Amino acid sequence: MPYKVTVGRNTLRFAAAHFATFENSCEPLHGHNYDVIVEVEGELTDVGWLFDFGALKKITRDLCKELDHKFLLQRDSKVLKIDEGKSNWKIRYEAKGWVFPKADVIALPIDNSTVEQLARWFAEHIRALLEERGAKNITSLAVGVEEMPGQAGWYREG
Repeated sequence: MPYKVTVGRNTLRFAAAHFATFENSCEPLHGHNYDVIVEVEGELTDVGWLFDFGALKKITRDLCKELDHKFLLQRDSKVLKIDEGKSNWKIRYEAKGWVFPKADVIALPIDNSTVEQLARWFAEHIRALLEERGAKNITSLAVGVEEMPGQAGWYREG
């Protein structure tokens, strides 16, 4: 039977701005104080643990820092017109338009900045970083991104 380790919430958070696009509409620009929850499952190592809590928190906290106080740009959007300039990003949705300094933007390889897609982005990066650290015993990884208390999107692999 696999074991499970969970880290999250009060120590793994970031604040960011975004707007999501839904059903032929675009939300107004707004922000959230996001919390991230990570669950890993698998078999214990020879030292009797699944994975070090501190290392898992550091991996996730470092990813949170990448997103903290940024505009989350859905770089692969099917409905936004996006132009990358030398010093800024120009984004257009129908008659609406925004210009953001590059330093304030993280361009994510997602097509919508929903918590479900943010959870997938976190999971893919965490999985790669776990593998770099030799965590071959982990069989399942789940990440939840909570945009407000009681409202989270999850992505699970494995």
